[in-house]
Amino acid sequence: MKSLVLSIFVLSAASAAFAQQWEFGAIGGVSLPINVSANGTPGNATAGFSAGPTFGVFFGQNRYRNFSGEIRYEFMKSDLHLSGNGQSASFDGVAHAVHYDLVFHTNRKESRTQYFGTVGGGIKLYRGTGAEQAFQPLSQFGYFTKTQSVQPLFTAGAGLNYRLSPKVFLRAEVRDFITPFPTKVLTPAPGVKFGSVLNDIMPMVGISYLF
Repeated sequence: MKSLVLSIFVLSAASAAFAQQWEFGAIGGVSLPINVSANGTPGNATAGFSAGPTFGVFFGQNRYRNFSGEIRYEFMKSDLHLSGNGQSASFDGVAHAVHYDLVFHTNRKESRTQYFGTVGGGIKLYRGTGAEQAFQPLSQFGYFTKTQSVQPLFTAGAGLNYRLSPKVFLRAEVRDFITPFPTKVLTPAPGVKFGSVLNDIMPMVGISYLF
């Protein structure tokens, strides 16, 4: 009897392992940062990053009916930006994000369209890549620096997958990348205080393959 139970358990575990589906995909879209206030002695302005293209890849494991997990990487063209007093100033920059997400979804086998929501966390690296200058417009509010800053990342989003074939899915999603403001890269001037949280809204479209 014990041997029979053990055999059933082993066969069930093996079946579950073979039933797992792995997913690999690529995705692209646009990064739309919500800039923060920059308030102080010089007056009021905004500080943050300009909109730009974003590209990424993801690798996921689908083990359960209604949720799965994904490891993701995104690259963002993300120029530093200041605006105020009728002026604006920019500085070349990029960002990289690496994170793990839990994905809650409807069952793919039941419909051609699958809706999902995600929450996750990881890190986001901000880099100033421009050429520093002796004079910078709006320097009374902040300074652009050719350096980098790693910040903790929280991300949440929602979207849908549309089945193009039994193994290929089209994905559309909107995500919010939330980090502390990277003041090491865009540094407030003396007497100026920046908002502490940066939101980066990213609508993206991609394609994935199940194997």
